[in-house]
Amino acid sequence: MKNIALIIAGGSGQRMHQDIPKQFLNVYDKPVIIYTLEAFQRHPCIDGIVVVCVEGWNEILEAYCRQSGITKLESIVPGGANGQESIRKGIYDIASRHQKEDLILIHDAIRPLVSEEIISDCIRVAGRYGNAISVVNCTSAMLCTEDGETSTCQIARDNLKITQTPQCASVGTLTSLHEEALRQGITNSVATCTLLIELGYELHFSLGSEKNIKLTSVEDLEIFEALLNSQKAEWIK
Repeated sequence: MKNIALIIAGGSGQRMHQDIPKQFLNVYDKPVIIYTLEAFQRHPCIDGIVVVCVEGWNEILEAYCRQSGITKLESIVPGGANGQESIRKGIYDIASRHQKEDLILIHDAIRPLVSEEIISDCIRVAGRYGNAISVVNCTSAMLCTEDGETSTCQIARDNLKITQTPQCASVGTLTSLHEEALRQGITNSVATCTLLIELGYELHFSLGSEKNIKLTSVEDLEIFEALLNSQKAEWIK
């Protein structure tokens, strides 16, 4: 059985208010996406990498991968109209070369601090239970709101998990999932985990981390830079 990383880099990063997609922003002379790809390149259990890339950046990404020694790269796939379509296109590309029992780890390109432990546990849980969703505990008070400005109710945080990526299942499961979604007219589910829920799957949790941050704002970039400078992040090269 092989383990293939599917890196989703199809977003334009409008919330970052930058001229280039956020996954291609340089942090200490290295694009964010290369930090992410290096994490999967280093992992001994990852056999291949496929990237779904925002339009117009394929050749630039290829050049970055050559310069950075990303030898596990199998292909770069053009992104879709939304996240669900981008993921589907990547899954179909992987399915054209790999067996149904092989695992796909779907990961955001803008989560560059994914650790070896997170990747390993995702593979372990998916191999045992059929799927794996990286999560962390919810440690904040959670309030419900109708107008975005006020609240009169809360949700017990003990019953909540915050999802991250990678999110993993087999080639066969994910292919069938997206085919069924198209049959049912589901075209814009937020993430793989939400699509699995919508189509009746039971999800299984794997290890996440507060450091496995998603870079969606300038503040997130500042946190990322601080973590790179941290003496505790010895695994970062």
